[in-house]
Amino acid sequence: MRERDDPEVIGRRVQRLRTQRGLTQRQLAEPAYTPAYISTLEAGRVRASDEALRHIADRLGVAFEELAVGRPAHLATDLRLRLTEAQRVLADGRAEEAAAQYAVLRAEAEAHGLGCEQADALLGLGECALETGHLTEAREYFERAEEQMAGKALPVRVPAVRGRAVAHYLAGELRYAVYLLESTLDELNRGGLHDPDALLLLYASVIGPYMDMGAHARAAQAAEFALALAPRAGDPALIARMHRSVARTLLAEGRVAEADVSLAKAAELYRQLRLRTELANCHWMRGYVCAQNGRLDRAEAELRQAHTMLSASRAALYRSQAAVELADVLHRRGKSGEAAELLEGVLGDFSSERGAVHAAAAHRLLGIIAEDTRDTEAAEEHYVRALSLLERAGAAGDLADLCRLLGDLLRRTGRVEAALDAYRTGLGHRTAPGTTTLGPAPAQPPL
Repeated sequence: MRERDDPEVIGRRVQRLRTQRGLTQRQLAEPAYTPAYISTLEAGRVRASDEALRHIADRLGVAFEELAVGRPAHLATDLRLRLTEAQRVLADGRAEEAAAQYAVLRAEAEAHGLGCEQADALLGLGECALETGHLTEAREYFERAEEQMAGKALPVRVPAVRGRAVAHYLAGELRYAVYLLESTLDELNRGGLHDPDALLLLYASVIGPYMDMGAHARAAQAAEFALALAPRAGDPALIARMHRSVARTLLAEGRVAEADVSLAKAAELYRQLRLRTELANCHWMRGYVCAQNGRLDRAEAELRQAHTMLSASRAALYRSQAAVELADVLHRRGKSGEAAELLEGVLGDFSSERGAVHAAAAHRLLGIIAEDTRDTEAAEEHYVRALSLLERAGAAGDLADLCRLLGDLLRRTGRVEAALDAYRTGLGHRTAPGTTTLGPAPAQPPL
């Protein structure tokens, strides 16, 4: 609980409540205190002990906190109920509506000194900002949530760390995103803090950065860990709705502790619904592995599933990333027309600050498709755009491959010196397949 209000504020509060209930100072004081003591307290000339305030609160029929800090009875539970409603709205894909709800809840929690609820509202605002692509705002919200949870156990802080890492990743800052996720995983596993939900969130989130950095072996391992840890609920949305209804009933009956339990269950299930986005990435990873092994039909099926899951959750940026991977497999299966249509439809979702690596991949593939139709001018334009995006993001493996494609195109069109420059640029970024300049992999979970 926050620090008690000043004696003057508490005194005025006691007097107001006593007057509203039609009690005299004597009736409020007896049998433990005197009317003179109540008079002095109401005038703000004495700092009442906790014991005295509890006596007065009992006589007034209010909670101790309402007298001490002006917090209405059951406010924290009411805020948690409304937080689960905001989570439901976000899980439905209505990020802007959810953000408005979270902003109101954050202000109320801050006004009444409810730190946990304030942190949850900040996390919600961060997730909304990720969903709408406002990455700088998202990072700031997650940082504030982390500050609010300082001193809490690491598993409690994991959603804020993960959110911050995802914001950096989507902004093209791959190495820092991986550093945040890996160091947290290592701390959890080596410290014996084997929280399945926290581990699932981290392993599912690190797959994308691994892939973009060329660390394919680590990405595949993280995907398998995430799928092994994934919670199994028949219909999380239905069960969460049931828990929210139960909580409302219990709260109306004054059974606050039981209502809190139901709300905690509902909040967890809505969090699992948000994990659909992360689990979709695992299907994307399986599709990638199948494509690498030449099993293109299975790869297409896995990537279509990932794309469908992300479309259902209305996660526009993630859906667009999955579309790029799916388009690559479609092109390799001879469906270049469908691939190009899919890529043209998602390019508007990307920018140099938002999904830069996948934007580059889309331009790279459109360049290849243009080369297939002998449109060398369009191909070169797509390759150059991709090169600019990859240089900013530091995606070494993709950059080396792109420089080779651009160099080959320039050489075929008679521009030998320009081709040599492109090849030299690629050689400067060359890495062995499946490797990265990252340090040792984080400790493994006890599956």
